[in-house]
Amino acid sequence: MKPIKKLAAGTAAGFIATLPMSVAMLIMENWFADSREPLPPKEVTEQAMHAVGLDELEKEHPNKVTVAAHFSYGAAVGALYPVLHSLPVPAIVSGVLYGLIVWAASYLGVLPALGLIEPVDERPRDRNLLMIVAHLVWGASLSTIYKKLKSRGEHTRAR
Repeated sequence: MKPIKKLAAGTAAGFIATLPMSVAMLIMENWFADSREPLPPKEVTEQAMHAVGLDELEKEHPNKVTVAAHFSYGAAVGALYPVLHSLPVPAIVSGVLYGLIVWAASYLGVLPALGLIEPVDERPRDRNLLMIVAHLVWGASLSTIYKKLKSRGEHTRAR
């Protein structure tokens, strides 16, 4: 498969994998997290919109901007997954590992550095656990979807 097709398949898989991740987050929120607090995608989106002076957009279209931002982020980081997918481990292992890498890069690095979310050591343990598990779901879904898309691409090319 050509690199551009791998990039496109990773992007599509990341976008699609954000759906089961989001469902898992909503389910888990009721199990073991303080549901009075917004889930991190909402928190991050509100902070980002505020930082660039677009508070009104989020207020006019509550949740729509958050959903668009969350799925866009999933697609963007999914684009990089094909690099890890090529490791000599089962796809599910590389997917789960990648989900953890994305969580760590986001919640231990980029998001706190940009002031979009407080550091994990200042967040409730349940909230951190919820997001780690959600990223495991995303990574497992990503690897499964990417594998399907990649095999379709190779099957189509073989014709």
